[in-house]
Amino acid sequence: MQPHKQAVVIGSGVAGLAAAIRLAVAGYAVDVYERNTYAGGKLSFFEKDGFSFDAGPSLFTQPHNLEELFAFAGETIEEYFNYQKVDLSCNYFFENGKRVKAWTDAERLADELHTQLGEEKKNVLQYLQRSGNLYDHIGSIFLNHSLHKRSTWLQKSVLKALQTVRLPYLTGTLHHYNQSSFRTAEAVQIFDRFATYNGSDPYRTPGMMSLIPHLELNEGTFYPKGGMISITNALVKLAEKKGVRFHFNMPVQRIIHHAGTAKGIVVNNENVFADVVVSNADVYFTYQQLLNDAQQTRKVVKQERSCSGMIFYWGMNREFPDLHLHNIFFSKNYAAEFQSLFQQHRLYYDPTVYVNITSKMEKGMAPGGKENWFLLINAPSNSGQNWQQLRAQLKQVVIDKLSRMLQTDIAAAIETEEYLDPVRIEERTGSYKGALYGTSSNSKMAAFLRHPNFTKKIEGLYFCGGSVHPGGGIPLCFKSAKIATDLILKDQSKHSSH
Repeated sequence: MQPHKQAVVIGSGVAGLAAAIRLAVAGYAVDVYERNTYAGGKLSFFEKDGFSFDAGPSLFTQPHNLEELFAFAGETIEEYFNYQKVDLSCNYFFENGKRVKAWTDAERLADELHTQLGEEKKNVLQYLQRSGNLYDHIGSIFLNHSLHKRSTWLQKSVLKALQTVRLPYLTGTLHHYNQSSFRTAEAVQIFDRFATYNGSDPYRTPGMMSLIPHLELNEGTFYPKGGMISITNALVKLAEKKGVRFHFNMPVQRIIHHAGTAKGIVVNNENVFADVVVSNADVYFTYQQLLNDAQQTRKVVKQERSCSGMIFYWGMNREFPDLHLHNIFFSKNYAAEFQSLFQQHRLYYDPTVYVNITSKMEKGMAPGGKENWFLLINAPSNSGQNWQQLRAQLKQVVIDKLSRMLQTDIAAAIETEEYLDPVRIEERTGSYKGALYGTSSNSKMAAFLRHPNFTKKIEGLYFCGGSVHPGGGIPLCFKSAKIATDLILKDQSKHSSH
């Protein structure tokens, strides 16, 4: 029996891959068009001088999103993908010499914050409990359903959940909420940091964001065997098994639509017709380049971009026993750092530095006795800054900061280097202005202002990925693929019943 429905997916980021798999399982003939020569979007990989580097996202939480997808496809995940739980989610280093190990066990974490900072244990335990509650009641609705369909708001569970929303989550900022939850400045800073998981500013994003720590500290932090790239590889393998066809090095030129209905795409100056088109491209470029819709493009631009990042990949010629898989070196003045990033669109002179080292988990990621460092420093999105000059300055700042905080000569340990800046991020991943998460969540209404997973203007056109609902980051990309494909199947069944 021939599959009778054709679907085209534009872009093979995590969400595009997940959407392609779901549609193929539902009986569609699926073609994925990707402008790069490889799949995965930001979730890519490279090797240099014997060191292996995951190029993009480095934190793996909520493996159940992946498990659910494999179960949906009727496949055993272990044949494609393996991961392990990591007891220590992050090492935090403060300029005042204090250090905190963030364990993914509430009691242990409360002990640690009490011992290292003098924070009251009950504050930590209560915070994590509220974070979990908030996620279970509100988060799961916001993140698993379209906020732009009336049917979502009419569900009993939604009405019940809305009753649990406390005012501080909506009216106050995350920073304000954290300040009222903890006594010590360091604990506040640790929990403020979770705003950066979607490229936002803790001093402006709503207190609702306090549900993010739940994912990492209550549900747990995990490490995929083979590094983050193994997620992309597993999805591609599953997609191919389900009959998805990939077309690499094939940038889509535009989306064909007529009389308010999507008809397919133009690629290589040829028409490719389809019943359904799913764009996993940045929603800005989808409207600007693929739909040529100036009005919608302007609408998207009005929303503030999330922050971007400056990434250094360093092959280090020795091992650092003080460090683990995830490490954070905080800036002294967090408020000034975010003001610099979002209000002045400038790099901050004393930035917070994140260091990810997968060779701590898997020896093969770096030559013997050496380490592969992935350093991410929050940066403003691109508005024409001189990145070459900024990169050289930032590198020196980072070397000085880490040398001081680790009391060792970092410069002498760097054996090889590669980098990514907002311009390269936009070139390689098609993220407008190099913003890593599309729009920021720096306003109370941000969740509702994110572009939906469909458009009322063009039937048969759907959206998934980090620049649309529910947001950026791997877990949310899986969720956006599910929301989009559920909408497609629902809409299609309506048509076939007419």
